[in-house]
This record gives sequence, structure tokens and C-alpha cells, in this order.
Amino acid sequence: MGTVRNAMVAGAIAGSALLITQAALSQSREAEPATRSANEAFATGLPFSDTADVEEAKRGFIGTIPDALITGANGQVVWNLKPYEFLQKAKPPLTVNPSLWRQAQLNAIHGLFKVTERVYQVRGFDIANLTIIEGDTGLILIDPLLSTETAKAALDLYLKHRPAKPVAAVIYTHSHADHFGGAKGVITEADAASGKVKVIAPDGFMEHAVAENVIAGNAMGRRAQYQFGSALDVGESAQIDTGLGKALSKGTITLIPPNDVIKESYDRRTVDGVEIDFHLVPGSEAPSEMIMYFPQFRVLNMAEDTSHTMHNLYTIRGAEIRDGRKWSKYISAALQRYGAGTDVLIAQHHWPTFGNDRVVSFLKKQRDLYKFIHDQSVRLLNHGYTPAEIAERLKLPATLANEWATRGYYGTLSHNAKAVYQFYLGWYDANPANLNPLPPSEMAKKQVEYMGGADAVLKRAREDFKAGQYRWVASVASQLVYADPDNKDARALAADALEQLGYQSEAATWRNAYLLGAKELRSGNPKAPPSSASAELLKGVTIDMAFDVMAVRLNATKAEGKAISVNWTFTDSNQTFVMNLENSALTHTAGKLSDNADVSIKLTRATFDAISLKQRTFVGAIATGDVSVWGNPLKLRELFGLLDDFTPDFPIIEPKRVQVE
Repeated sequence: MGTVRNAMVAGAIAGSALLITQAALSQSREAEPATRSANEAFATGLPFSDTADVEEAKRGFIGTIPDALITGANGQVVWNLKPYEFLQKAKPPLTVNPSLWRQAQLNAIHGLFKVTERVYQVRGFDIANLTIIEGDTGLILIDPLLSTETAKAALDLYLKHRPAKPVAAVIYTHSHADHFGGAKGVITEADAASGKVKVIAPDGFMEHAVAENVIAGNAMGRRAQYQFGSALDVGESAQIDTGLGKALSKGTITLIPPNDVIKESYDRRTVDGVEIDFHLVPGSEAPSEMIMYFPQFRVLNMAEDTSHTMHNLYTIRGAEIRDGRKWSKYISAALQRYGAGTDVLIAQHHWPTFGNDRVVSFLKKQRDLYKFIHDQSVRLLNHGYTPAEIAERLKLPATLANEWATRGYYGTLSHNAKAVYQFYLGWYDANPANLNPLPPSEMAKKQVEYMGGADAVLKRAREDFKAGQYRWVASVASQLVYADPDNKDARALAADALEQLGYQSEAATWRNAYLLGAKELRSGNPKAPPSSASAELLKGVTIDMAFDVMAVRLNATKAEGKAISVNWTFTDSNQTFVMNLENSALTHTAGKLSDNADVSIKLTRATFDAISLKQRTFVGAIATGDVSVWGNPLKLRELFGLLDDFTPDFPIIEPKRVQVE
């Protein structure tokens, strides 16, 4: 079925134990003179005199657990901030951009915090925050983190310091797994199914919670390793942060479906005595998302539409482009509707903003940030500039650049500007020479040949490396690697250049990508088993979508000239489908079964899921009577033999050694 979750599941989490491996770190180089100079110069332009974030990140602290250490049922480490103790140093090391160092220090602050009366947050126990509202009789929990273990630990911490109350409601702000994956750590599925606990989510939540990456989930999972640095070690020359939070927890991801869905753009509800204004903001940071205002407490929760960083219009793990114009309008609407009545602004990442003046100023800057990126990128593309040219030309105005919360720790101005171009014009820059260029390996071989061969390129690239031209060296050395992936000198130089770029990066996402690229050039790709969806998330996939996932696994070359028709009957839901393989395409239609099918199958959805997860086989399920088959069962076997299995360890930094048919 492929992996599920916007970069949080499968490949992103594989190998993400928060431990330092000295052997791997020993391969890292020190910061080169050009990097030291760049980072020192970068620091001179930062508003370090503004320490409000430091004060607000610590404000209301009640308590925590040592190192925020959280273990699973079998003793495995799910979360541990002890490896990040090096962040306690006041002065950043030469291998870290000084702005990112500050952000990483702030994201290392962890524990239970009082926001205002009856409003609390647990921060630093996962990449996201757990927000706790004290209702009249119970607790309202907003976004139960990524893992059940971290969610339970966060709630336990709250209960250690506050009067015990049952959970009355769980609210999912949006459809990303770090905001719902820990649900079973704080409530049971039975309590949600019975309605004992309200589970409230925005319209479209279930569809998008499992769908955004289910089709391309394997590729997103692998790319997410680069974005989050989950396959990196932790240290001054390695992973230090993600920009949004410290890291991804490595625990059990679950999904409890909502039993109450917000469908109106504005919907005021009373939940356990607490008035909540829900405002749907679909298509902003997530396809399904909502913010909420608590008039009793004068608290505005902006979910993930504002945070203490520039966010992504395009996330480098890969996803649909987000509309900066629409995003800005949602923030503007929140400012207009709730700004005057808000004393505290919270979000589901980072720390609160206190005081009405600061809240209003913060919202204005966030509103204008996304509008600026959108409008100025569109202005330049209308002048005929290409994505790379726009990214190079675009600079934030001083009024935004000098704000910590608009700096690019997670998203960047560069790749967000390119996202705007793609949103309107797509990948093609209109130059016919770029309509059908050679594929990467062939292009690289010709370029290296034209430049006089690998030795000549290496000689000149090493000189450019000494001169600090790391962007160019990374590019040209990558061409050498794609021309000959066994060229050790090229791999070493490419790794060294990427590493220096990582050391200079203000964006944690870019740093992680650069450093993981360097690591894989030196050590090779991580090996991982074929990916599969978790049983918890698979429940949310419709049968229609499950068949779509099967279809993208079809190997067209193997299917050439074959024609197979299958009737599917799901006995528990009384749904029927006809699946057809023709012209190397696998299609399906719901409704009336075919009289001419090669094979007909009856089974339950649970049996289908177990087979999809490879917990069972069709042969075994037939033998136990859980699958009934009419017609020619060999046709079913033939069809499934045409499906590819995806592995989350495909090469990114070098060409594929084995080509897929």
C-alpha cells in the first residue's frame, strides 16, 4: 500500500534514534575558512538584541522530565533530548549558522508550560506541541503529537502537576501526522467510537490525513530523511534541529477517526463549557486545517498557519504546492476577526506570543511575509524571469528580514519563490532547450567530456573549493558523480562541498539535506526493507484509493499485451468493483460486476488490508475461507505478479545502479 503521511511515516522515521555515532561524525570536516567567515558575517546582520522569544519560550514553565527521555513498551528510546546538550553553549560552533543555532536552542526548551488560566502546553516532547485546555469537567487536548508514547508522556506530565480530569475531547487542527499520530496515547478508540470523547477535526481531515502522500508515499518517505535529517547523527557537525521542532519522535503512529467534523468556514461550538470559534483554513499549510479562537481566555490558536519561522509553500520532501496568496488571506482574516480580542497567540509548534500589541504585530508580519513571497515572485515571473533567477533576485524587505519569526528555518525564500513559479507555470521555463534535455547521467557524462574529463574538472573544482565557491563545486562535483558514481575523489569533493553548505545554512531543512547528502556520498545509502503502510493508517484509506495505489505499482513493461479482469466484492461494506488490466494500465469502476471477469473474489476489508500489509497471503486466506474465489485464480496470481514493490532506500545523491524496467 505504500507509506502514509506527509514525510513523517516510514522512511522519514527509519533510523532516527536520537543518538550520536562518533564513528560517523569522524568523517566530517571542520568548517572551512570561507564558511567561518560567512557565518561570522551572517551573525552581524541578525537582531540579537531582540530577546523576547527567549523570554516567551520559558514563560510559564512548570516542570519537565529529565532530558525529556521517553521510552516505549519494550524499552526502546522514542524521544531523548540529552544528545542535544551541546546546544547549551552560548556561542555557536563554526559548523552551525548562528541564526539556526539560536532557533535550535529555543526548540530544545521542553516541559509543561502555563499559557494562561486553563490553557497549558507541553512543548519539546515531539516535533509538535500538545495544547491542553481545562474544560468544566474534563480536558480538551489539541493535537496529540506524532507518537502514542510521546503523547502519553506529555499528558502524564500535565497530570503530575495539575488536578486529574478525564479527557473530554481531542481536536486535530490539521491532517499532518505529527498532529494526530499519538491519539491512542491519550484516548481509546472505543471512547471515540461511542462518542464518550469528542474527536473534532476540520472538513476533509480523514481524506487528507491518509491521502496526501499515499500515492507517492515511498518517494516522500525517502526524501523526508533529507528534510528532517532523521538518518543523520546528532551533533555540531550533524543534525541539530528541524526548524519547526527538534526532531521526529520514533514511536507508534495511530489514527483515531473524528466523530465530529467542522464543515462551516466559521463555526462556534461549546466544548465541555469552553467556547471555541473554529475557522477552516483549507489549502494553507495543509489541505485540511483549521485555527481556533477561545474568547473566554482571549487566546488565538493559529494551528500551523503561523509559527516562529517562514514556513513552506513547497516542502522539499515533496507535496502539492501551497497557495501563498490564500495563506496570507487566512492570516489577514484571523487578524481582523480576532486580533483585537487576543492577548496570547499560540500555535502547534514553537512558543506563544504574549500581549496584544505583539500578537497584532506578529500576525501582520506573518500575513505580509506570504503575500510578499507570492506577489513578488509573480511580478518577476511576469517579467520573464525563471525560477532560479527569481530565487536569486528576491530579498525580503528589512522590516521582515529583521524579524526572527519570518526567517527561513523551515521554509526558505529561495525554494518558496520557486514554488510560486511552479504553482502558476509548472516546471517548464519556456526555453525550448529545456523541453527535452538528456537524462541526468547522460547529461553529466557529456558535460564532463566537454570540460576535459574528470581529472581536469576535479583539479579546477578543488581550486574553487579552496576559494569557498561551494555552491558551484557541489553542482559540478555532482555531475562527476553522475557521470561515474565510483569516482571516489569526485564523491569526496561533492561531500565536502555539500557539508560546507550545510554548515552555512540558516534553514534546518537545507542543513539536513546537505549533510545527509554528504554522509551518503561517503558511506552509501541506508538499506531498508520494502515499505508498507501502518495498519492504523491503512484503515483510513478508501477502497478506491487502495486500488489506485495498486495501479501505480503496476509494471507496465511486464504488463505489456496482457488483459485481466477481476470482480471484487467486499462482504462487510457491500461494495463491488471491477478491475481491468488493459493497455498496461490498471483501472477500476465501482458498481455492477462484470459477467466476463477472469476471476471473482469475495473478502472483507480487514482481510484485504492484512494481505496488503503482507501479514497474510491470498493463498493462505483462501485456505482459511476468508477469501472466496470463482473463475481462474491463476489470473489473480498473474496480476499481483505484475506489481512492483518499492524500497525506501533508492539513491538520491547518485544515479541508480540498477534501472527499473
